[in-house]
Amino acid sequence: MRAGQLNRRVTIERKGSGTDDVGFPSAAPETVATVWANIRYLSGSEAIKGGAETSMAKVSIRIRYRTGIDAGMRVKYGATVYEIHAVLPDEQRREYLDLVCEVVS
Repeated sequence: MRAGQLNRRVTIERKGSGTDDVGFPSAAPETVATVWANIRYLSGSEAIKGGAETSMAKVSIRIRYRTGIDAGMRVKYGATVYEIHAVLPDEQRREYLDLVCEVVS
């Protein structure tokens, strides 16, 4: 994999598993890793749901191969948050992971 293609610094996060000062579950996400990535928008659409206009974008995010990433986590790039729906590893060469994501808006 060519390093020049991985041109965005992203943070991979999971839902918080800790508790706050009072003992309630914490909603703050925990950082899993900060990695270089390539972000490609695959498709997008707009719709009206509940009287409000919403948009949805399908995105593929490629990172170097690693373990410990799964669906349900999220990727953050700047102010944009992407929910991971599937993890597609390169099992043959173990060079990269493709994360199938959707933009949260």
